[in-house]
Amino acid sequence: MFSKTLTRTLGGAASALLCLAGACFSAPGEPSEPPVLRAGDAGVGRQVEDLEFTLRDGRRLKLSEVAGRKGLVVAMTSSTCPVSKRYAPTLSRLQRELSDAGIGFLLVNPFSSEKGQNVEAFLADNRLEAPYVGEGGKLLATALRASSTTEVLLLDANRTLIYRGAVDDQHGLGYRREAPRVEYLRDAVAAMLGGARPRVAATEAPGCDLDLPAEKRSGAGGVTYYKDVARIIQQNCQQCHRDGGIAPFALDDIDSVMDRAKTIRRVVEQGHMPPWFAAPAAFGMENPWANDRSLSAADKADLLAWAGSEDRPAGNAADAPAPLHFTSNWSIPKPDLVLQIPKAFQIKAQGVMPYQFVRVQTSFSEDKWISALEIQPTERSVVHHVIVHVEDKEEQREDGGKRRRQQDASTSFWAAYVPGNGGRIYPAGFARKLPAGASLLFQIHYSPNGKAVQEQMRLGLVFAKGEPEFEVQAVGVPKRDLNIPPGAANHRETLEWAVPADLNVTSLMPHMHVRGKAFKMEVTDAEGRYETVLDIPHYDFNWQLSYDFKQPRRIPKGSRLRITGVFDNSEANKSNPDPSKLVKWGMQSFDEMLIGYMEVFSPLKGAPQLR
Repeated sequence: MFSKTLTRTLGGAASALLCLAGACFSAPGEPSEPPVLRAGDAGVGRQVEDLEFTLRDGRRLKLSEVAGRKGLVVAMTSSTCPVSKRYAPTLSRLQRELSDAGIGFLLVNPFSSEKGQNVEAFLADNRLEAPYVGEGGKLLATALRASSTTEVLLLDANRTLIYRGAVDDQHGLGYRREAPRVEYLRDAVAAMLGGARPRVAATEAPGCDLDLPAEKRSGAGGVTYYKDVARIIQQNCQQCHRDGGIAPFALDDIDSVMDRAKTIRRVVEQGHMPPWFAAPAAFGMENPWANDRSLSAADKADLLAWAGSEDRPAGNAADAPAPLHFTSNWSIPKPDLVLQIPKAFQIKAQGVMPYQFVRVQTSFSEDKWISALEIQPTERSVVHHVIVHVEDKEEQREDGGKRRRQQDASTSFWAAYVPGNGGRIYPAGFARKLPAGASLLFQIHYSPNGKAVQEQMRLGLVFAKGEPEFEVQAVGVPKRDLNIPPGAANHRETLEWAVPADLNVTSLMPHMHVRGKAFKMEVTDAEGRYETVLDIPHYDFNWQLSYDFKQPRRIPKGSRLRITGVFDNSEANKSNPDPSKLVKWGMQSFDEMLIGYMEVFSPLKGAPQLR
């Protein structure tokens, strides 16, 4: 039951649902999904105290005493909240499924006003037989920072919070579906049982809001490595900093973290790590990003307090989180086709390597629609980033593809890889087009890391089942007439683009080279309404990140998109290869670019030509 993947879960009725970077949202006109939350803000990865409570039969227990051997699900519920009542049959099914998986199940009623015969009838009618906290449920809900009467929490055997949020997307405020399209809790359980992090780790839980006292933090003085720091590092750093990861060293045990505590403190204070460069949302505004990797305020405070303390307390090793299991296999469903570059590149141990370009020819006699794709380096530690372009038959005939290679980063891309993000999954109804007879042009940026290796990357493709309803495209808006004077520390370049069609934008990606200092995308619609859609105050060429929206941004036809890049061509820029040079547009990193990429989707029938 809990081994199915997110893609299988979406495979049935998900023809109007799109999932990227953990965020799932609907096409225009569909009910919205539970908003995705930043995991750190929701406490994901932290250890939950072994809280005490009293069951309705009078027994006084702790969380550890109702947990199964593999973990525990705590579910808020109510006998009067309409959304909770609609979820009661789902909870009834879950209690048996979780038991079979070795996971305990605890029901908590956070309303002290609900008691007596109504509650007993609610439990009996829905065959809810799991341990139930009624009187005193509000205290337990407060300690767990519950937000609504439908929220569920998944804890592993070490009481690490793995997931918090909605059970699924079937019921919400103002909408109901015959069946769920995304089963958040089941997907999180499947990931936990496999030793992995869930694709979606936290969401809001549509239900009756809870008005509970704010959480009381004990302060950073009690922070220890095993109870706190190990979990923060695991959730935010180990995707790269692990054996076999792309980072130069692992941070997977106390010795490695102790050795680098001063470095950790410096890069966290300076905002270099974890890599995330979008400006924080304005006060009172919602964070729009689904893939925000920045540390939560609580995690940052605890990590800095521990790393800056004199003794850096280890704490009790029994409090350590269960280790994560990373796999080199595909993060997408098993590919229908794997395309590999024809020969391995020899990556030298030291120095700088120019961009490498290699073509992979396909032999399809008809157009193919791709529902999932992933670029997978064979040596991740030496791959900085990869961009793949598609050339159809006509483009291949034009000058042998020379014109395309000269401009290949200026208009669009078909697939991309950056550390920690090389794949996209689209459910039924959404796909990318791979034209018949097309070739794939790989642009690869290798970064030698001290050891000479061979690298021969591959691209996995999953074919869509039939023609999609929506086509997904990447659109690049470039400014090629760059003119950056020698020695200029804050040189601005700006372009404006008249939006030719209504755009449903799912993600944005800035692109500049080593002189890039800051980047901004702004939109003004036809009626004069203005919005900053992406603000990167401190651009870093070493991280070619995409910024994925929780919900798509609609940019109407007739709007003006304004892109501004700030460049530092001065001696103060330590990455500047030559501050005496007048810098113009060019392919190499010692030249410059200014491009705003957007990933968009549109109806296949009559889709605008945006390439």
